[in-house]
Amino acid sequence: MKNTVNWLLYETHRWLGIVLALFMFVWFGTGLVIMYAKPMASGLAEQWSHSERLAPEQGWLSLGDVWARNPTTLGTDNAGKSGEKIPLSIADARLVRRAGQPLWLIEDTRGKQHAWSALDGSPQTIGREQALAIVQQWLEHEEGDAPAELTYLESLDKTSLLRNRDAYAPFHRVADTRGRHWLISARTGDVLHASTRLDRALFYAGNWLHLFKPLEDLGLGHIRHDVQLWSGLGATIACFTGLIIGWLRWRPGWGGKPTYSQGRTQPYRESWAKWHFWSGLLGGGLSLAWAFSGVVDTNPGKVFSEPNPDKVQLARYLGDRLPDAMMDWRPSAAVIKADADVVELNWRRLGDKAVLLSHERTGKRDIYPFDDQRYFGEADLRAAAVRMGDGQQVSVIDWLEMYDDYYYPRHHQDAVDKPLPVLKVELADPAGTRYYLDPKDGKVLLQADNSRRVFRWLYSALHHWDFAWLYYRPAWDVWMLTWVGFGVVLGASSLVIGWRRLKKTFAPKRKRVIAGTKVPEPRLVVETASD
Repeated sequence: MKNTVNWLLYETHRWLGIVLALFMFVWFGTGLVIMYAKPMASGLAEQWSHSERLAPEQGWLSLGDVWARNPTTLGTDNAGKSGEKIPLSIADARLVRRAGQPLWLIEDTRGKQHAWSALDGSPQTIGREQALAIVQQWLEHEEGDAPAELTYLESLDKTSLLRNRDAYAPFHRVADTRGRHWLISARTGDVLHASTRLDRALFYAGNWLHLFKPLEDLGLGHIRHDVQLWSGLGATIACFTGLIIGWLRWRPGWGGKPTYSQGRTQPYRESWAKWHFWSGLLGGGLSLAWAFSGVVDTNPGKVFSEPNPDKVQLARYLGDRLPDAMMDWRPSAAVIKADADVVELNWRRLGDKAVLLSHERTGKRDIYPFDDQRYFGEADLRAAAVRMGDGQQVSVIDWLEMYDDYYYPRHHQDAVDKPLPVLKVELADPAGTRYYLDPKDGKVLLQADNSRRVFRWLYSALHHWDFAWLYYRPAWDVWMLTWVGFGVVLGASSLVIGWRRLKKTFAPKRKRVIAGTKVPEPRLVVETASD
């Protein structure tokens, strides 16, 4: 029985290692690239810093005007995943300039994006010439040499460079002679992506390979999730069995116990085998953590809840009523301070209240004191959370002035992406649902129930190591570079050893010649043609 278990242990590790050697080597190498690659999607701070100055003028239409003039473009109510009807309404409304034209950009409660002229209320789409003008405006706010010549490349319905941006499709792709690229939404004119050649090279050498994005580009996106799941599961088993084998074969000689010949503490003499043994023994635990957390990321069997509220929940959160102040207000120059470089005005609503926020090029947010409503108070946010939780009462409510273990910025994010202070609201439901809410604009910044909090530790903690002292740089960099380095060595040695094993296993078998046996000489046969 023991021999059978040992044989199964070694054979499982050997052949999983052979099959997954290239995957694991690429996996660790691309992970190293991801650590220092720029996110492909432009963040809010980057978008605002390059946007056109708004400068509202007298005569622009109110939000209510453009909403009332476009009933035929909205469609009808539709149902969410639960089958519950989503009432058609405004979820978010922004007043901006795009290529010199003032636009109301509206996201409805179904998640669809609309652009309407603030001059006459007509539906708008961003065309080729407007896309070029938007990029030209973007470049005017960059320091350095004069902008290079712009070229319109193509229109795209989908691209692997962007995630979760389908509502903004199609996209215009613009380039300049220096190799920089931009992706502009044809629906809203937002610059969703801006990159250099190096940025894209790091993306394709990192995220694109790491997350099996080539499958999507080959039209096989429907199997990407399963490939990621089974590859991660195989890597988890390979790492786990390798750790067991490493501990079984390690003989440190402690307590007078025997070692291998010549005092070696491991059984291998060949260099690649020794590298594989030590990188696996020392770094195998972290490799196992990365492999297992990669499996968790696929949410097998949907055991973890969704990270964000669905559209039905968000519609309940906002409420049924569109506040009069939000719909009737008309833009004018008076709403903006003379010295403020405002690039966007944003209406947000909760229940029967609404706030008007201004966003400056520097990333600063300010609230226009309209109708004595400066921000959403605790009572407004509490009532909205109860609505979103379908009537569940609040058990804990607390103001956070500092980040906690669940609400915090990633290393590529800043205070614009994760603002403070926020209101933490926990419901008295069995799932322990918790919301982190922004009091300035009322947005749901994070939803975390019990299963999602477990996911945070099983995935993010074990994959990104973003907790406690490890979160802070440069401690995080030292930790990650050390253990990813072990992983690269482990993957490279797996490739060499696996290739040698394959050649040994499948090479043509040669007949053994017994010493002293005379090998018969081959006979030469000459064939002659018959008459």
